[in-house]
Amino acid sequence: MAIELHDVGFTYPDGSRAVSGVSLRVEDGERVAIVGQNGAGKTTTVKLMNGLLKPTEGEVIVDGESTAKRTTAQVARTVGYVFQNPDDQLFAADVRAEIEYLPRYLHWDDAKRETRVARAVELTGIAPHLDINPKDLPAAIRKFVAIAAVLVSECRYVILDEPTAGLDQRGFALLGTLLDRLQGEGIAVVTITHDMRFVVDTFSRVVAMAAGNVIADGPLPAVFCDDHVLNRSRIRRLEVAQVARDLRLGDQAVSIDDVVALIP
Repeated sequence: MAIELHDVGFTYPDGSRAVSGVSLRVEDGERVAIVGQNGAGKTTTVKLMNGLLKPTEGEVIVDGESTAKRTTAQVARTVGYVFQNPDDQLFAADVRAEIEYLPRYLHWDDAKRETRVARAVELTGIAPHLDINPKDLPAAIRKFVAIAAVLVSECRYVILDEPTAGLDQRGFALLGTLLDRLQGEGIAVVTITHDMRFVVDTFSRVVAMAAGNVIADGPLPAVFCDDHVLNRSRIRRLEVAQVARDLRLGDQAVSIDDVVALIP
């Protein structure tokens, strides 16, 4: 099972073309980071993945079925989307109600609802905040509440939009543990982010976009050690990669461990 984009294009009603000829495949349990500057087409691409947008060209297929044949709500049950700003999706009077909203809307029985809610709460570490209005919580905790509200569903793919924005070191560590747990359950995670440290520490596959096109797709060095890709996507070379180049250790280092391994 997978998310597949086949030569996908999207043009907004005002005539602006956001993406063109995008082809991607995201497998079960895979982690994919999509990087590039603002306006590269990242957000449009992930919104096409979960049905918030429908392609004006090409086809998006989720688990064997075209999104064109399904409503946004139907696709979202398989492909969850956590927005960059949690305030864009949090609305309930307290955290518990927020997480229970979807199970109650879908009329799940009590046992299933309680099991799924308990899992989402445990995964995101928000148990101390269940009776608090989300608006009264710090931004970092609100982000994990939004993630929990998505994870309570039975989605097989999760899209995270700038998930590290506003997180402290503890939140960063919790997010990394969460992604490990999801991968262990076979749930794929796609992120769009400007946080290259997060990408290097957490992902093994990177998709670089520029001007609505995919210009690189592969392991970390395929993006972070390729001058042509860096220039087109306007991504700054990693300091570690620059150090390795300065030491004439080659162009495949993206971490300190890589540099150490390359030293004769």
